[in-house]
Amino acid sequence: QVQLVESGGGLVQAGGSLRLSCAASGRTSSNYAVGWFRQAPEKEREFVAAISSSGRTTLYADSVKGRFTISRDNAKNTVYLQMNTLKPEDTAVYYCAADFTRLVPSSRGFEYDQWGQGTQVTVSS
Repeated sequence: QVQLVESGGGLVQAGGSLRLSCAASGRTSSNYAVGWFRQAPEKEREFVAAISSSGRTTLYADSVKGRFTISRDNAKNTVYLQMNTLKPEDTAVYYCAADFTRLVPSSRGFEYDQWGQGTQVTVSS
């Protein structure tokens, strides 16, 4: 059984940076796409970014395009989300998710099979 564990969240001032990590355990193959989603208090979960199994294809929400970068190191079974120029509206719990049925990234949360427990990101103004 695959487990996803996020880390790297924290408190940062507006304009600052954080790098989130999503480490997968219990699976030797990296043939799955990974997505990052976030959920702010009293708001619906929203798509942030996703990456294909090879890492060659990425997808971003318009709200983070140009500020966030998703990448992966398949040798380490880890996906990263580099977040720059953070804004207070980026405050949320960030979740990574794995899609074991597709190799290409998707922005649709229901297509993902396994989710991590989330990591809190708080951006102060």
